[in-house]
Amino acid sequence: MIEPLYAKSFASDNHAGAHPSVLDAVNAANFGDAPAYGDDRWTAILGDQIRAEFGDQATSLVALNGTGANMISLSLMLGRRYDAVVCPDTAHIATHETGASERVLGVKLVTVPTPDGKLTPEDVTARLGGRGNISEVQPRVVSISQVTELGTCYTPAEITALADTAHANDMLLHMDGARLANAAAFLGCSLRDLTTDAGVDVLSFGATKNGALVGEAVIVLRPELAEAGPYLRRQTLQLASKMRFISAQLSALLTRELWRENAAHANAMARRLADGVADLPGLSLRWPVESNAVFAALPTEAISELQSRYLFHVWDAPSGVVRWMTAFDTSPEDVDTFLTDIRQTLKA
Repeated sequence: MIEPLYAKSFASDNHAGAHPSVLDAVNAANFGDAPAYGDDRWTAILGDQIRAEFGDQATSLVALNGTGANMISLSLMLGRRYDAVVCPDTAHIATHETGASERVLGVKLVTVPTPDGKLTPEDVTARLGGRGNISEVQPRVVSISQVTELGTCYTPAEITALADTAHANDMLLHMDGARLANAAAFLGCSLRDLTTDAGVDVLSFGATKNGALVGEAVIVLRPELAEAGPYLRRQTLQLASKMRFISAQLSALLTRELWRENAAHANAMARRLADGVADLPGLSLRWPVESNAVFAALPTEAISELQSRYLFHVWDAPSGVVRWMTAFDTSPEDVDTFLTDIRQTLKA
């Protein structure tokens, strides 16, 4: 057995293992043969669950990973080669997908500086001045992340306002929902409240960060966009042959709201961590803690010392901002041990 190098990772919810119920679901799907490429009963069951959660018009496409899900989603919404996507400058599609949108889709991202990672209707309309100008790209999609890359959450009303603005200007609203579950848990609402009822057109629904082994879902809420989905999934290299094993994981998370249980626990552990450092001299919280992410500013020397024992990312080195992430399997003891180390390190 290989011993872990670090006591506990606070770098990413991607570092967590898989939830036991998810593993049980994969194991249960591993008996006997089943048709490939999604023609199996697990994927059919998942489709029913997605419709129950997001509405009868929802069409789901199982994908291999989050970047792939975003590429499928955006490709469904971009019909012209001069279309553009408006998104925050911190958006995952703009910062952490190695230019996939530009390379794979050939689309220009029109990025917007935001103080908290969230777009406003005014941010969108301010980028429409080139409409009709043949020398400029034409904004077609508004893309938001829920939760944002800064750990903040859009309320249903904020999403509705963005959707109304987009639709009034012949645009579509895309949601990168890698941590959608965490937002719904924080806001105490349903997944549908944040998507279908708020006017989102296409979204990705994250599973890997919330207890799955691998896999995400693309959910198309505008029926006229759905027909091209299977073709574009295949073309973007996201069609899994043994899809039943991914569908079984997503299905497990949607059974008895395991997604909410996992996300709520991760959020609670982030809150515990944030409350534990809130009054420490030499440390300040950078953004509100509304999910499973804590952004803190602390001295460079303290960062280096803590990183010798814990995995976490430096978000902005010049200002000493780090990101601490919790997950469904982070325990109160994990947090309290980390807090003790943080206090001792800052004191030293």
